Amino acid sequence: MKSIKQSYKIKAPISKVWQALTDSDIISKWSENPAQMDDKVDTEFKLWGGEIYGKNTKIIPNKLLEQDWSDGNFAEPSFVLFALSEKDGITTIDLTQNNVPDDQFDDINDGWKVYYLGPLKNLVETTQF
Repeated sequence: MKSIKQSYKIKAPISKVWQALTDSDIISKWSENPAQMDDKVDTEFKLWGGEIYGKNTKIIPNKLLEQDWSDGNFAEPSFVLFALSEKDGITTIDLTQNNVPDDQFDDINDGWKVYYLGPLKNLVETTQF
C-alpha cells in the first residue's frame, strides 16, 4: 500500500472551499456527477453516482475533513484527509490519502488532479455560489 500527498492553493475564502468539499449540490457541479455528502461525522457519502463511497470519520468545520474511502475494488478502505488553512484570501488544501492499493496508485494520484481537486479549484475560483 502507498500514500498520496498533494497540496492545492485556491484563490478563495476557506468557507467557500469547505462548502465545495462538503455540499452535495456544489460537488455535483464540479464533479459533473451525482453526489451525496455533508459535513457531519458518520455521514455515509457517495460520489460519482456511487462509484466512490465511504464515511466521514472526523470533522472540524473549515479546517479538517477525514474520511474512509472505497471504490469497491479496495481490499480495505483508504484513509483520506483534507486539511485546510487560509492566508491572505488564499486557501490551501493539503490532501493525504493512505492505504492506496499499489496497482491503482498512478490512476488515483492523477485522479485527484484531473477529477477532484483540480475541478473543485476551478469551480471555486470562477463561480459565485
